[in-house]
Amino acid sequence: MAPPPALHRKRRLARLALWWEGAWPALWPTLGVLGLFGVFALLGLPALLPGWLHALVLLGFALALVPALRHAARGLRAPPETAADRRLEAASGLKHRPLAALQDRPATTGAEGEALWAAHQSRMTALITRLRVGLPRPGLAARDRRALRGGLLVALGAALGVAGADAPALLARGLTPQIAGTAPAAPLRVEAWITPPAYTGAPPIFLDTRGGQVMAPLGSRFQAAVSGGTGVPEIAGLPGAAFAPLGGGSHGAQAVLDTAGRVTLRQGGREVATWEIGVRADAPPRARFTETPARAPRGLALRLPWAAEDDWGVVGLQARLHLAVRPEEAPITLDIPLPSAAPREANGLSQPDFSAHPWAGLEVRVSLEARDGAGQTGQSETVLLTLPERSFTHPVARALIELRRVLSRDPGARMEVMRGLDALAADPEAFEHDFATYLGLRVARSFLHRDRRPSAVAEAQAVMWETALALEEGRDSRTARALAEAQRALREAMQEAERNPQDEAARQAVQERIQELREAIRQHLEALAERLRQENAEALPYDPQQRMLDQRDMERRTQRMEQATRENRMQDAQRELADLEEMLRALQEGRMARGESPERQRQRERGQQQMGAVQDMVRRQAEMLDQGQRRAEQEDQRRAQERRQQSPWSQRPAQPGQQVPEARQQAEAEARQQSEAEARIQRALRRALGELMQQFGDLTGEVPEALGQADQAMREAMEALGAARDARPAQQEAIRRLQEGGRQMAQQMQRQFGQGQGQGEGQGDGEGGPDANGEFGQGQDGQGNELGMGEGRDPLGRPRDAAGQAEHGSDTRVPDEAELLRTRRLQEELRRRGAERERPVEELDYIERLLRRF
Repeated sequence: MAPPPALHRKRRLARLALWWEGAWPALWPTLGVLGLFGVFALLGLPALLPGWLHALVLLGFALALVPALRHAARGLRAPPETAADRRLEAASGLKHRPLAALQDRPATTGAEGEALWAAHQSRMTALITRLRVGLPRPGLAARDRRALRGGLLVALGAALGVAGADAPALLARGLTPQIAGTAPAAPLRVEAWITPPAYTGAPPIFLDTRGGQVMAPLGSRFQAAVSGGTGVPEIAGLPGAAFAPLGGGSHGAQAVLDTAGRVTLRQGGREVATWEIGVRADAPPRARFTETPARAPRGLALRLPWAAEDDWGVVGLQARLHLAVRPEEAPITLDIPLPSAAPREANGLSQPDFSAHPWAGLEVRVSLEARDGAGQTGQSETVLLTLPERSFTHPVARALIELRRVLSRDPGARMEVMRGLDALAADPEAFEHDFATYLGLRVARSFLHRDRRPSAVAEAQAVMWETALALEEGRDSRTARALAEAQRALREAMQEAERNPQDEAARQAVQERIQELREAIRQHLEALAERLRQENAEALPYDPQQRMLDQRDMERRTQRMEQATRENRMQDAQRELADLEEMLRALQEGRMARGESPERQRQRERGQQQMGAVQDMVRRQAEMLDQGQRRAEQEDQRRAQERRQQSPWSQRPAQPGQQVPEARQQAEAEARQQSEAEARIQRALRRALGELMQQFGDLTGEVPEALGQADQAMREAMEALGAARDARPAQQEAIRRLQEGGRQMAQQMQRQFGQGQGQGEGQGDGEGGPDANGEFGQGQDGQGNELGMGEGRDPLGRPRDAAGQAEHGSDTRVPDEAELLRTRRLQEELRRRGAERERPVEELDYIERLLRRF
């Protein structure tokens, strides 16, 4: 009878179990010897033994390994199939050896005998359906009653954990004793990393020493360092890369990844590590218009909604405008500010104003160009549109703009434009016989007639634009633009002189720009007076004496700027320029007091001076707070350094009782001196605040409550500084109360003087009240400047010198670096918000006005 199919599988399992029961006891001595050697080598013990002793230990391991291998050879024998059957029968608890009965044959023949044998076979077959193999039982526990095998496994696992990645090198070191006395080779150590290109901003990619796959940007630099081991390492898979000695048995290699491939490190003919490195090419940036460019809803600006993206970041974005009728002409290039440095995705709105450009009113093709850190560029779609242009009502101005547009379409049409200019000049009635207009027409014609350079066309167009603006706006608008240009040039010259304080040429340039500003101020004041005379003079009386006072006051400030420039005090010169610009803005916006009685005007000026004094106190108190903060940080650093020096882990501990106490005493003495000096400055500020409160009370009959609270906070700060304690909380409280007091002063001044022109002495009878923010401007140094402030003293109570300026040697003189730092931070924040063109138009206009103030 054929055996069932499951019997073959169970016999194989039984033979495997029998083989394991015989092999494990036979192999255990060999594995024990190898495990002991592994613990010996992985713990680094061979490096601690002399060469001859290391060789003896290796010989002992070899001698122990020989009988163990002989014992293993005797025990590794395949069990016979009959033994597998006996195991199955014994594990299953079967009697009468049914597996053997399946292979037997009957001794007699005959129908009755065969029937009996068939019944016997069926009964045996039923028995073997319940066969079980059972778990192997090698019986090693009976031979190793102390469980030494478990201790060996624990020791081997701990040694592997200690060795870590150096396990192969330690095992190799354990097999090679240094008999000749040479220095043993250090364990092999491999470090490899990939540095992406700088434009990606991505961190380095550290490679696993066991190998693997990694993806890197195109142009990345592969670097590897190998130390220890024997022999010079080799690198394969990177053309042109080779290891160079770095000293101390270390070698380094580097190469630029231009293509993907397999990189392999070898040493002594043995493979150390292998990496599959893929290279990802940098995709070009993408730029697009999120909406169709068009004219802005308000003003003459061009609305350009944009979006740009790149896999590693966009570093630059430009808008390019090509003239449709002259595609070969150089385009207009507009740099669009990005919201952050190299953003991967960015969008915004740019609204440039090209209404003054010669192409205004003509069709242009607009496109965007984005640039990434790798120098790749991406173009957007091209949009055809007409540049917004300014509308002119004066007929001569309209004719000039049309002639200017003719030159933009065709620079060769000089004769046609010259005939048009001659026709305009021949009719002086059309431009009210204005000599400046006639001169502009002749100058533009001269450029076109005598100068054959291509740039002469642009110069003629500029003259025609200025002439048209003069006809449309009037002389005061021209002088206002010239004044703004003079202010900008002076500001840039001052910044250059501040960057190069030893440059005499830079200071001389500042002097020249001051003279230009003085002339621009004189012309602008004359233009304003002329406009007022031409208009309805009765509606807004203009006092010539008041104009002379304004001019003398501005002249005085320009003289102070010159003196500060000669003495190389650029910060003072810039402060005078800022005050002068504030005066000019007030004059331009009509906020200067007109038509007031002299007494009323002096009272208003005194109030404005006191408002400015409070603002000055806030700045100076903030500077003292900054000094206290810096002193506290220095003290914290000194204490931390002392703790490090006194730490038991310090490499250079201080000598007890000598260095640290002396340094501490010296630092404490310096801190006390600084605190006493600041206490004197705080006392002077408090005294000036007291005088200011008294003067403001005499002026308005009421002293703001917040100023009294500021005086109390100053007293607490002064006492804290005198006792060498932390005065920052009191100084912060003083700053808050001074700011609140300034707002209360503005409200009282508004109630006292009002706005507009009053009818009586007790009413507001002039302009010069609070501005749109409810604040008064800085006071000018005109007449009545010393009224109510004490003879020869400024609003802070400081003595004045012969020139009328505060003496810089006074004890209230403090540095103003903190003020400049805060101003710079405000400017950066305003510029950042102003670049976000998706903000509401009202908010952008407000930000632009704030930037003009700064």
